[in-house]
Amino acid sequence: MTNQGNEREIVLDMLLQVVDGEEFSHKVLDGVLKRNRSRTKQERAFISRLFTGTVKRCITLDYIIEQFSTLPVGKMKPQIRNLLRMSAYQLLFMDGIPSFAVCNEAVKIAKKRGFASLSGFVNANLRKIAAMKEIKYPDKEADIRAYLGIRYSAPAWLAGMLLDQYGPEQAEMILEASLKEKEVAVRCNRLKTTPDELKRELAGEGITVCEHPYLEEAFVIKDFDRLEDIKAFREGLFVVQDVGSMLVAEAAGVREGDFVVDVCAAPGGKALHAAQKAAKVSARDLTAGKIRLIEENMHRMGISNIETKVWDATVTDEEIINKADVVIADLPCSGLGVIGKKPDIKYKMTQNQQKELVELQRKILSVASDYVKPGGILVYSTCTINREENIENMEWFLANHDFEPDNMDNYLPNTLHSDTTKAGYLQLLQGINPTDGFFISRMRKRKQ
Repeated sequence: MTNQGNEREIVLDMLLQVVDGEEFSHKVLDGVLKRNRSRTKQERAFISRLFTGTVKRCITLDYIIEQFSTLPVGKMKPQIRNLLRMSAYQLLFMDGIPSFAVCNEAVKIAKKRGFASLSGFVNANLRKIAAMKEIKYPDKEADIRAYLGIRYSAPAWLAGMLLDQYGPEQAEMILEASLKEKEVAVRCNRLKTTPDELKRELAGEGITVCEHPYLEEAFVIKDFDRLEDIKAFREGLFVVQDVGSMLVAEAAGVREGDFVVDVCAAPGGKALHAAQKAAKVSARDLTAGKIRLIEENMHRMGISNIETKVWDATVTDEEIINKADVVIADLPCSGLGVIGKKPDIKYKMTQNQQKELVELQRKILSVASDYVKPGGILVYSTCTINREENIENMEWFLANHDFEPDNMDNYLPNTLHSDTTKAGYLQLLQGINPTDGFFISRMRKRKQ
């Protein structure tokens, strides 16, 4: 029998670091799972599901708790509010856990953490939640913004932005997708194997492999424990990469003999992909730590035609001006296309930060444009779905630099062809496309 009481305490400490602290959810989770390698697969899965689910649904959980609590969630002690959140998540969204066990364990943890005087408060509120027949959300017809915010745990500004930019139907599909368990997409390393051989190799390790509709070399893998336990991963036969990210090197149209510059390359997926098509890739990022991530993936994948460089993308490198056939600028962004994988982003990102990111993106794009040789290609991409950071930045760039939009249809799968790809850009939306939310644009530098 698993020691779920102990696992719940681990999750409580994780929530305190992320929801009431400044840590990032994916980094905290990765660290905890690595430190708990000796636990069973089921125990680590419980930690992962309880932590991730609670973070994803914080606003929803607070809304439910406050229907019964005499004290607003914001005025509770951090340990108590997060204990209530994770316990309410178990009661409402996790099957197979008896409600009495959830309530009893929460009371034990409260007492163990020095809050014996509040154990009755915890118990009473959880038992009321356990007795709920159904969750009553705000009326969808009367206030769609409030409904989306509470139903899908979206801050008011995010629900409003999605409604304004995409309308109620797509906004709900995007938010609904962000709550689902995220799939693991991988790209075959064609330098070492073929898609068919990789599929057989993974299936031989007991892993479920699903083909992706967009790219032959892309798969979704399931039914495995730790990535590092997969022999094919250790041997560099594949890299973990969302298909939206894979489409960047495809859209770039990298050819044999090209010199490619990736200005914000870590952890290296796009640079590695481009290197399989190009003669040479210069992969750059801001810190030595980020460069190490790229180099680790290079060595595992057996790729030698990438040079790495610690470089600030906002500063011009005079040595490569007008030398690149292709420049890949996958830039820092609000990350709203990956909130299913990094759910704390939606709580920590602000509209002011988004505006600051728009300015940073424009600064880096202006610098990166100098590296493109006349007739060469600049690919600008982000993992967000905010128009200000995407199409509006593309339009700003084209209005202020000697570039023109370039038709992407020759480089993308037919199913993605549209009026926008002919106009040089593609916006992928989670819940609508089988990818993360991702923006890709292709622009050609005019010949002098």
